[in-house]
Amino acid sequence: MATTILSQLSERFESAGKEGDLLFFPSEVHHHEESGIEFEIRLCPALQKKPALPTPHFDAGLGVSKSKDPFSPPYIPGLFLGELKDEEEGQEYVLLLNKYSVVPKHFLLVTKDFQSQSTPLMPCDLVQAFLLLDAARKTGGSFFAFYNCGENSGASQPHKHMQFIPVDGGGPPVEKLAKTVRLEDEKKPFSLSALPYANHVRRLPALSSSTRREDLEESLQEAFISLLDLTISSVRHDPTYPAGSPSYNVILTLEHMHLIPRKLEDHVLNETGDKLSVNALGFAGMLLVKSETELEAVKKEGVGKILRAVGVESVHEQQILDAHEDDRNLDRNASL
Repeated sequence: MATTILSQLSERFESAGKEGDLLFFPSEVHHHEESGIEFEIRLCPALQKKPALPTPHFDAGLGVSKSKDPFSPPYIPGLFLGELKDEEEGQEYVLLLNKYSVVPKHFLLVTKDFQSQSTPLMPCDLVQAFLLLDAARKTGGSFFAFYNCGENSGASQPHKHMQFIPVDGGGPPVEKLAKTVRLEDEKKPFSLSALPYANHVRRLPALSSSTRREDLEESLQEAFISLLDLTISSVRHDPTYPAGSPSYNVILTLEHMHLIPRKLEDHVLNETGDKLSVNALGFAGMLLVKSETELEAVKKEGVGKILRAVGVESVHEQQILDAHEDDRNLDRNASL
């Protein structure tokens, strides 16, 4: 089913645009090298005309009516791609084209029933997202998935959804960086030390749609939980972190899973005083700006500095020491 849907994605995207169900905003990508990393800054002036939406409330059922929820039926026909069901868990999903697209073929995996965007990804969410990435590979495409979790993550809708963006074969900039890391133990989380903010990454084993369901779920769930533990630990090391549930971004490819803790939703640019909203795409290395002035302001201030301002400080080395100490304590207790 997923392979069939994705094989028709280009055609459906074109059709939705012609029918007016989908609005496509042309853009141009500017490459910006910093600390040996080639970031992508996408300039899209047309977005200046798009009204800015307030940060939604993410608590389940808090003032969310179906009439105000774009991810509840009835769906706009041109945006509706199909339905998926996780046979193991029974969770149902719909696939929708993104109504406001800056990148062609941008689509969403949405829970059919309302679930909050502040809730963690469940095993079935991870499995279905991975199977979609694998289906895209089979149809000759390369995508990555991302999830904005919580009020400070850059999410724009309270209804739980993952997003999928096409990229070249190497993946987004942070994925290209992750691929260069040599690991002694590929089952352990690691951090991209070139990035000036807390980030947690797991290299995934060779998985595909032909992998046994239980093995696929176990691998993805174990990776996510280990990274979420580190994300929460990073937040707890920051005494100025706001009260409430932690926010974070998730980036998923066929080879890696990334989690990045978030402290703020947007950053006030030094040069212009304008607010720059940052979601998981920014932490994938793909920032979005609305004007030439904003573009130059971002380059001048530095992408790393901007991302650090909305993220948290890395304490990865301390976390490694803490983990080693925990292991030693376990060994001592086992020998008693």
